[in-house]
Amino acid sequence: MNLQSEAFVTRVARAVLAVLALSLVALTPAHAQSTHIRPKLVAESVVPAPGGTTTLALTMTPEKTWHGYWANGGDAGFGLSVEWNAPEGVTIAPFRYPVPDALTLFGMMNHVYEHPYALLADVQVDKDIAPGTDLTLSGIANWLACTDKVCVPEKAVISVALKAGNGHVTGAERERFDGWRALLPQPLDRHGTWEKRGDMVRFAIPLPASTAIDAPHLFVETQDVVDYAAPQNFSRNGDQIIVEARAKGDRAGPIAALLKLGGGRGLSLRLEPGAVPASGEVIAGKAGGIDMGLFWTALGGAILGGLILNLMPCVFPILSLKALSLARSGGDTRSAKVEALAYTAGAIVTALLLGGVLLALRAAGEQVGWAFQLQHPVSVLALLILALAITLNLLGFYELPSFGAGQALAGKGGAAGGFWTGALAAFVATPCSGPLLGAALGATLVLPAWAALPIFGGLGLGLALPFLAIGFVPALRNRLPKPGPWMDRFRKWMALPMGLTTLALAWLLWRQLGSGEQLLWPSLAVAMALVLLTHYGSIQRGDRRSWLLFASGLLLLVSLAGTVTEVAEAERTAAGAGSTFSSDALTRARATGKPVFVYFTADWCLSCKANEAGAIEREAVQRAFDEAGVITLVGDWTNGDPVITRTLADHGRNSVPLYLWYEPGAAKPEILPQILTPGLLTDKAKR
Repeated sequence: MNLQSEAFVTRVARAVLAVLALSLVALTPAHAQSTHIRPKLVAESVVPAPGGTTTLALTMTPEKTWHGYWANGGDAGFGLSVEWNAPEGVTIAPFRYPVPDALTLFGMMNHVYEHPYALLADVQVDKDIAPGTDLTLSGIANWLACTDKVCVPEKAVISVALKAGNGHVTGAERERFDGWRALLPQPLDRHGTWEKRGDMVRFAIPLPASTAIDAPHLFVETQDVVDYAAPQNFSRNGDQIIVEARAKGDRAGPIAALLKLGGGRGLSLRLEPGAVPASGEVIAGKAGGIDMGLFWTALGGAILGGLILNLMPCVFPILSLKALSLARSGGDTRSAKVEALAYTAGAIVTALLLGGVLLALRAAGEQVGWAFQLQHPVSVLALLILALAITLNLLGFYELPSFGAGQALAGKGGAAGGFWTGALAAFVATPCSGPLLGAALGATLVLPAWAALPIFGGLGLGLALPFLAIGFVPALRNRLPKPGPWMDRFRKWMALPMGLTTLALAWLLWRQLGSGEQLLWPSLAVAMALVLLTHYGSIQRGDRRSWLLFASGLLLLVSLAGTVTEVAEAERTAAGAGSTFSSDALTRARATGKPVFVYFTADWCLSCKANEAGAIEREAVQRAFDEAGVITLVGDWTNGDPVITRTLADHGRNSVPLYLWYEPGAAKPEILPQILTPGLLTDKAKR
């Protein structure tokens, strides 16, 4: 069958489907209002500000076995259209569609959604509209709903009540809309080319070789370009993806398309007529190859970055515990090897678990990044109590079996202690993103899950490498000091960094919870842990008056509970200064024509705080910024802001710190190193 015959058959099939659908509508009673795809119109802000914008979401929920269509439905479908009834001064942009799926039925390719989905549209409100004006939007939506046997054109009245106001967006709505935005294709910043050669049409899509592709598919939005049902061949030629498919139609000029990368990700792009390079290395389909260069580079960066983490302040207190344990082993070969392997296993297992949870949350649509567990107060509270318990133990307030002497099962105890110490080190290390580690973890954004997990495991391995070397290299182990009285003094000195870690976690918890009322119960939990541990130590020492200490401690807790809220609230209101990052704030700052410095930080990121104290907040740097008119924006990721998570991902990162420098008129920012110096920032300002 030639192309003209196939095109004729396709047109006839589509016409028959349309006639059948119209016949079903004609036979449907006029009063029937039920639809097989249930629409609902919601707004991110129900009080949009005059002169500003808000986003609408039209959620579409298909019944089981039914599906809706993308903007270009393919061979036998069509997208959604709305006849709007909008007040004067309100402009509604076209809907943006999430990444669709390809569905072949009876030899015809359809671009569909077989699950609930949401279309997004921006609404612009004229600046002359008076606050309080009713801006209720309504319209008649038309779409096609299908199963594998029947198609039904459907329509419904959609509406949402709006009123001109201050543009406030609730936290719940922002989170919900961010989840929908994450499913939209990302715009490609450069256009590609396409050409027709005989019966074939070829596309060249600029895409860095580091970008992973799994089960790709090219959805061509412009009609009469490709045969949708025909196979698509993908190959890579340098930094370009070459796609070849069978042509259909005589379309000329630029076309719009969407490249599906796999895992629900996609890129929207524009293709101009032009030369297309030759095909290159074939890209696998469902099994999908990954860029092995990217994988090995990221794995090596994660291992080396984990090794460097041993020098970071967030990990040092945990290392003191292991140093004490190794010194106590007295150089015994078997004990050292067992502890080293156990420590390594604990670090790797914990890093893999954290990475697995991160990937699972991301696959479920959550906007999360590395160190996500420290964005939740409950996790921070648990870690705070653990750090307090370790500090008191090091100070000798009470004893644990793992720190006692003359144990009959020292080897077994050492393995357990080594494992949990390694696990704790990996857990505490997550706030740090030292050199190489940020880029390595950022690679997990574009790698499939099976390839991303080893990257997280590599971090744990790098973290454990020093102790693995000490355990298996006698020359290194022999350099450790022999057991002696110095160990008790060393143990007490190691309580200092652990105590500082406890204070830092307490400060982080206060920063996360904010209000004194929310801080009350965590404060009581920490204080109760302090009393119980002290009481336990008194019992171990045979102090019969320990119950008096316990009772007095409880009375002290009750008396202090009332003051916690007042102090916390007073200190909280005194904190916080500077310009807060947002997309709108960045746009306004760049519009001034001045340099813009954006940095993303978190209260639990000690590397971030070190850079801020040692470079950003230095007097010389701030003076240089003032003289050059540099605008500084701060993105606080302490509580996991999804907008910041998305911004980090846009720059290939899923952790902080991230430092961006925008020169006036530059199309893209310069990503600064993760270790800043005052000289680097002042030089930037004086350019």
